This record gives sequence, structure tokens and C-alpha cells, in this order.
Amino acid sequence: MSLVTPPLSLYVHLPWCVRKCPYCDFNSHEQRGVLPFGAYIDALIADLDQDLPLAWGRVVHSVFFGGGTPSLFPPEAIDAFLQQASARLKFAPGLEITLETNPGTAEHGRFEGYRASGVNRLSFGIQSFDDGCLQRLGRIHDSGEAVSAVKLAQDAGFDNINVDLMYALPGQSLAMAVDDVERAIALQPAHLSHYQLTLEPNTVFAARPPQGIPDEDTSWDIQEACQVRIAQAGFEHYEVSAYAKPGRQSQHNLNYWRFGDYLGIGAGAHGKLTLGASQSVLRRWKVKHPTEYLAKAGRPESIGGDETLTATRLPFDYMLNALRLHEGFALDAFEKRTGLPRAAIAGRLDAARERGWLDVSADGHVRPTELGRRFTNDVVGLFLED
Repeated sequence: MSLVTPPLSLYVHLPWCVRKCPYCDFNSHEQRGVLPFGAYIDALIADLDQDLPLAWGRVVHSVFFGGGTPSLFPPEAIDAFLQQASARLKFAPGLEITLETNPGTAEHGRFEGYRASGVNRLSFGIQSFDDGCLQRLGRIHDSGEAVSAVKLAQDAGFDNINVDLMYALPGQSLAMAVDDVERAIALQPAHLSHYQLTLEPNTVFAARPPQGIPDEDTSWDIQEACQVRIAQAGFEHYEVSAYAKPGRQSQHNLNYWRFGDYLGIGAGAHGKLTLGASQSVLRRWKVKHPTEYLAKAGRPESIGGDETLTATRLPFDYMLNALRLHEGFALDAFEKRTGLPRAAIAGRLDAARERGWLDVSADGHVRPTELGRRFTNDVVGLFLED
């Protein structure tokens, strides 16, 4: 089988935040003094220039500024980056450009500036509208600031807005979780992300678990009740933790989940590229610490590592993404994105079908069942290398 080059996205990591949240395991670093906005944008462009040979002539279909807290960067910095990036890469007309933002960093005038720079989608890390829950999560905003920030963005002309919510929080009841969903729906976002708090390794919460986290049964009840309410409000549940109004799915994340390609630039950023000439899939990541990244960006020393995915590893990486989608995947898409024949996964697909986790249609489309969606990690685990 031959690999077919998939769509390309661009991920840009802006690593600083005002304060590190105790549950966060992302590559984020607390702000110390004045941030080097100009120097970091220069480093990003040097980083991009270094990776450009991996993507010559390809069209970029989405851009995502993640963090950290990208909204710490002023609109002028975002604009400078996009202007220079679009001079180096072909940007598809009307491509989705997302900026993650923290309600605690929202200011009058900023959203107009982001919109003028080309950003057309905002993702608000709200997590909860309950001030007690927000304090226990270590967030820097309160519920009033969250509502105000979304309305400021809407007043600036943004109509493609995602609201991030977490559930199974310390001290949270089912009624409190549903109220969070109600308050999010009232803001009329185009997209909702709704995911369970997990105690990730190497976080403050992992070392010192907070009191009052709902047990597994209560968490499941919360998830089911919230899913019902979100569906009633007209959102399609299209991925494990993602819900969208019709036509408003995250194009950038869909490209990840469909095993598309992405350039990853910035401190600790990860990328994945299909290399047609060598018929291989390459993963590349950059050094993590901002200080080291600023010193090395654009030079080989800035590359934290390269990994060419083996034929035994590719099925797992593909399923880790594709099986998060309710739509599942077509077997011919698996062949095009991995370069492997469907026979390479036939035995594991049969095992998943026997357990009631996957349905495989006569025309070769694979979809997770309701049971399979509940046990996504177990389903994906079937495709690990022996």
C-alpha cells in the first residue's frame, strides 16, 4: 500500500500562563516578569523555517494557538506571527484559526485585535461556573469574569466559540455539574468540550489529591446527565469529549483525530508529518523549556526528538485518534493514512467486534458501539504492539 498525503495543520505552542493549575500536565510555565513576546515570535518563525522542508508546497487548513495561555500574547504578536507564517506556507482560504484564551486575561479591545489579525475561533478555558469549584481548581478567574469574557468576544464579532468545561470536580454534585452545562449553553457557544477531571502524573493534584472528588459511579451519572442536556440544546456529540452545533466541529482537532498531518512549533510542540518520498510517518517534538527553546530555536539542537513510526506501531497511533470519533473511520482511510493493508488489523478488529466494542459495516466502515465508547482506552489497547 502507498501512503496518501493527508491535510496539513499548524500547531503553535505559547507556553506561559499566569499561574500553573494543580491539575495541569501540559507544558506550561508561570509568567515571571515581562514576557519576551517579540523574541518568542522570532523563535517561532526560525522554528517554522527549520521544519518547512518537511511540508514544501502543502496547504495549511487550520492553525491552533495552544498553551499555556495564548491570550497572554498581545494581538500585535499574534498578527506578526500569522503574517510571517502565511508568507511561508499556503493558507487555505477562510481557514480556521483558533486561539485558546483564559477568561482571567480578557481585556477590552483585545478580542477586536485578535479578530483583525485573522483569528476566527476562540476556545475559552472556563472549566466551571461555580466559584468554589474554580478556587479548588486553582483557576485565576471567577464565574462573572468567565461570562463577561465570552460576551466581550461576541461583541467583538466572534461567533465561533468553544467553552471548555470539566466535571467530577472536588466538591461537585450532579446538580452542580448540570448547572455548569446550563450556564454554558446560555452563552450560546458553537462548541462545547466537556471532560472529566483526571489526576495526571507529575501534577500537584497527583501528589496531593483534593478531597471530595466524585466516585466512579457518580462521575458516570454526571456524564450521562450532562450529555442528555447538551444534546437537548442541539449539540452533536461527535468525539469523546467534544460537542458541536451543526457544521461547527473543530476542524483542527478533526484533522488530528482523522490522522492528518500537523507541523508543531514552539516550546515542547509535537508534530506529525507524512513523508511521501520515504513512505513513512514522522513524529517530531521540540525542546520543552521556554528558555532553552528561545536559545536554540531554528537550530537542530531545538529538536527534542524524531521518531519514524514502524508498521507495528502505526495501527495503535491511528486508533488512538480515530476511535475517539463517533463517526469512526473507513478501512480505506486507514490504508491511505498508514500505508498498511486492512489485513494488518483484521484480527484485532475481529476481537473488538466479538467484545461488542466495534461495528464494521459491509462497506468497510468501523464505528465504536455505545459500549466501545465507554471503554475507549481498552479498545485502543487492542492495537498495541505485541
